[in-house]
Amino acid sequence: MRNKKNCSIHKTSIGGQAVIEGVMMKGPDKIATAVRKLDGEIVVDEKLCGKARKRKILKLPVIRGCINFFDSMILGVKALMYSAKFFDIEEEDAPKAEPGKFEKWLEKKLGSEKALNAVIYFSVVLSLFMSVGLFIVLPTVVVGFLKGLIDNHILLTLAEGIVRICIFLAYLVLVAQMKDIKRVFMYHGAEHKSIHCYEKGLELTIENVRAQSRLHPRCGTSFLLIVMVVSVIVFSFISWNNPFVRLGLRLLLLPVVAGLSYEVIKFAGRHDNCLTAAISAPGKWLQYITTNEPDDSQIEVAITALTAVIPENKEQDKW
Repeated sequence: MRNKKNCSIHKTSIGGQAVIEGVMMKGPDKIATAVRKLDGEIVVDEKLCGKARKRKILKLPVIRGCINFFDSMILGVKALMYSAKFFDIEEEDAPKAEPGKFEKWLEKKLGSEKALNAVIYFSVVLSLFMSVGLFIVLPTVVVGFLKGLIDNHILLTLAEGIVRICIFLAYLVLVAQMKDIKRVFMYHGAEHKSIHCYEKGLELTIENVRAQSRLHPRCGTSFLLIVMVVSVIVFSFISWNNPFVRLGLRLLLLPVVAGLSYEVIKFAGRHDNCLTAAISAPGKWLQYITTNEPDDSQIEVAITALTAVIPENKEQDKW
């Protein structure tokens, strides 16, 4: 009975992320960011996907995962910056802050649009450096002190993976305590619920979406956890003899790890059996931290973003 039921589910490639008081959704042809302003109005920013994303080489296994990883980071920062501009915390009568010297220099040299893109790419690079430092360099340094006690490089790599996952869990738990992040996680839950509703072929109403699960197997949280597990397997082939060579090889192999992890999550999202349930389970458990139950107004925003990117032909967004 279970297999028959799941055969009717339309597993979509549409996905997105929560932003400040809103949701960004990416479909096969369009990207839409819906944000609820302070006055209650929902504004939507729609953009067409670039033709470069549709090239055949970018759809090859492993390569598509690597490209998707970096592409999602860039789109995510753009969506966050778009949503943030509606929530200046300055008083209406207070004078607006003047742009800094660096901002003025960028705008003068590149123009406002190019300057904005420069800031976006700088933010992505900075995020990557911080992530690498926290989740790659720090665990490697910590476990490096055990090298005198453990002679097996596979056991050292396993220990490094455990430290990395512990740091990741601690980071999520701490971030989840922030008041503003709790609201972002509510929009994250609304995003998942609306996609579940669409995949089941139900009408996208607040009532139908509200009844869905806030946990989804293709969540970015699940992807990051899979990245950490896959990294243990890939990095186990690297020797611990030279710390600088080891760290350099880890950084070089990150795109490969991201690509392989994407294939794992794609496989888990396409099939429904004991193996894929086991693969998806840890990521879903983590989503109890990174998603919260949304209210009806947040569900409405998620529906607005999702509706904007659904193609006329459902075969286009098939996962």
